[in-house]
Amino acid sequence: QVQLQESGPGLVKPSQTLSLTCTVSGGSISINPYYWSWIRQPPGKALEVIGYIGYSGNTYVRPSLRSRTSISRDTSNNQFFLQLNSVIPEDTAVYYCARGDYGTTDAHIYNYRGQGTQVTVSS
Repeated sequence: QVQLQESGPGLVKPSQTLSLTCTVSGGSISINPYYWSWIRQPPGKALEVIGYIGYSGNTYVRPSLRSRTSISRDTSNNQFFLQLNSVIPEDTAVYYCARGDYGTTDAHIYNYRGQGTQVTVSS
């Protein structure tokens, strides 16, 4: 059974960089056909797929965040990462990492998800 665990700071100041790590156990992040995503849910809003990285290392980031977001991975440690630059208060959300059978911006397709980590952007 695959398990995902997010880690990172709970509080980030505006204009700083948010860095999150997802540690995966029970399955390699390099196995075809899986895609590994970052998803967030701001307070009172719907789930939003930030982007994903595929089993071959290809990445996608939603256009509205593309200028300040990168997704990468470390296959030797079975981890993947989110870096969100120049954060603003609107980036406050619960952030999840998740696995799906294909890459998509539909958050509900990702059938394995971590517990989530609260990130607050505030000075």
